[in-house]
Amino acid sequence: MNYVLYAVPFFFLLIGVELIADRLRGTSSYRTADTLNSLSAGVLSTTSGLLTKVVGLLTYTFAWQHLALFGMSASSLWVWLLAFVFYDFCYYWNHRLGHERNVLWAAHSVHHQSEEYNLSTALRQTSTGFLFGWIFYLPMAIAGVPPLVFFTVGALNLLYQFWVHTRHVPKLGWLEWIFITPSNHRVHHAQNPVYMDRNYGGVFILWDRLFGTFQEELDEEPVIFGVTTPLASWNPLWANLQFYVQLWRDAVRAETRWDKLRIWFMRTGWRPADVAERYPQAKPDLSRFIKFEVPLDLAHKWYAGLQFTLYVVAGTWLLGTGDKASLAGLWLAWAWMALGLYVIGTWMENRPWTRWLELARLALNWPALWAGAALGLLPMGAMGWGLLGLYSLVSLLALFGLPRREAALAV
Repeated sequence: MNYVLYAVPFFFLLIGVELIADRLRGTSSYRTADTLNSLSAGVLSTTSGLLTKVVGLLTYTFAWQHLALFGMSASSLWVWLLAFVFYDFCYYWNHRLGHERNVLWAAHSVHHQSEEYNLSTALRQTSTGFLFGWIFYLPMAIAGVPPLVFFTVGALNLLYQFWVHTRHVPKLGWLEWIFITPSNHRVHHAQNPVYMDRNYGGVFILWDRLFGTFQEELDEEPVIFGVTTPLASWNPLWANLQFYVQLWRDAVRAETRWDKLRIWFMRTGWRPADVAERYPQAKPDLSRFIKFEVPLDLAHKWYAGLQFTLYVVAGTWLLGTGDKASLAGLWLAWAWMALGLYVIGTWMENRPWTRWLELARLALNWPALWAGAALGLLPMGAMGWGLLGLYSLVSLLALFGLPRREAALAV
């Protein structure tokens, strides 16, 4: 069962509840562009996952079939309870090393790039975590945890983590000693030196207390969210590539072959001495921290939000039907999704060419959806084409009806 698919409506319902809580309490934990960027990264991640989940599925199943030391039954309650705790233990080390090693941080950093902290941040996920993440769960396969149990408790672990991404829940007393809570997870998303690289558990905070990585949220130290190398972009593709590109550039610039190789696996932030000297990187002064923002009027925000809705619907459809799609269909869906989310990002960044890029996106929807229908990815009868035509017409009228803006970003 795809638990994430069934949880999607509740995710958006709870985001709505949090927005109401913001209004009632006079706080502001959401910004339109930041929220759409987080959700775009999430939609891109789930679409990419349809192509890449086979890596984890095959490696885990192979290890379980050929290396399992014990025979565990999926019909036994104690196996499920053991697997739930075991999974979180493996997740702790996957998460911890994801912060402590350059190449792993390149994937995980996507989740931390938002300078806000709200329930949409929980959906901000990487598209490249599959490259190494499977390694950390092989001990469960070797122990004999059946694949059905493994993938189910993994989904439950992920779903639990959604609710802790909020500022509206205070410390929860004795629960802070056992479980990951909003308070101790706010610490995890901070870039304050006192908070960085702490509280790695997914469900249980016990591992952090046991292995010395726990940090309590302090009243005298308000959390500043984000990463020390700011993304400064609303582009979900660049969000996934930013740190890989930084590592690649440093590897190319390094003088020795050893440095070119080891930079990928050294502790996060490590750079070859010669590269650091020639290409210094300034870190933001948190005492004068300013969140990344691009001026955008209400009409253009509404346009971006309504266009993004199409990709939420499409992403949810793919979650429900992707298992039956052909490989060619999934690649087409990924390319269509990536292009659309990229264009929405450029729209929110107010790039000088964005109106023409948006026009090209609308035009490409027709051949892309025709190809999707030909590949059996989605049904496109007369009603489907009629709705696409209506959507395209309304979008074009809105696109050319909106006032032109002066370019506000030239990065």
